[in-house]
Amino acid sequence: MNFIDSKILNYSNQFTSNQSKLLEDLERETQYKILMPRMLSGKMVGKFLSMVSQIKQPLHILEIGTYTGYSAICLAQGLQKTGTLHTIEINKELEDFALKYFKKANLKDKINLHIGNALNIIPQINLYFDIIFIDADKKNYCKYYDLAINKLNKGGLLIIDNVLWSGKVINEPKENDQETKEIQTLNKKILHDPRVNNILLPIRDGIMICQLL
Repeated sequence: MNFIDSKILNYSNQFTSNQSKLLEDLERETQYKILMPRMLSGKMVGKFLSMVSQIKQPLHILEIGTYTGYSAICLAQGLQKTGTLHTIEINKELEDFALKYFKKANLKDKINLHIGNALNIIPQINLYFDIIFIDADKKNYCKYYDLAINKLNKGGLLIIDNVLWSGKVINEPKENDQETKEIQTLNKKILHDPRVNNILLPIRDGIMICQLL
């Protein structure tokens, strides 16, 4: 993931507002207790998600890929008073960890955690969303996009993480590299989708933002 110059990353972090003590604790505990802690959104992406949410002031948010709950807490910061966030995580072993931090953040009543396969769960949620954030298994990114775009309100934002995939997307992928191929396909799919206006930002591992026209 570290394909951007480390000095530039450090400078960017230095001149970005600090994360809350709760998010610092969540990140620290993720680092020493949970497998693959690099999956955590972290300060830069978290601040970005929080700011977008606070500008948009969504009524409903959908997140595909909870992990330990960092990004859900950031996104929830912009929810309307009666708003809700639905987040989906396939790994049941992460449920208690995420719920603990949702409770500490006083968001237990605003965040609905679904455990299971997002491809099955998304159609069962009878809501339309103002923001949808995708940060789950890359091999299903196109399927998640197809489901998510149909659950988005007009003018809503669909945000997708890891769309630069450590810079691999600019090269011809190896034959067995299905994840890179899927992300390349998704980026092309979005560019040519007449329903959305989009921008790909080189923040951390790449963030795609689509607005439904």
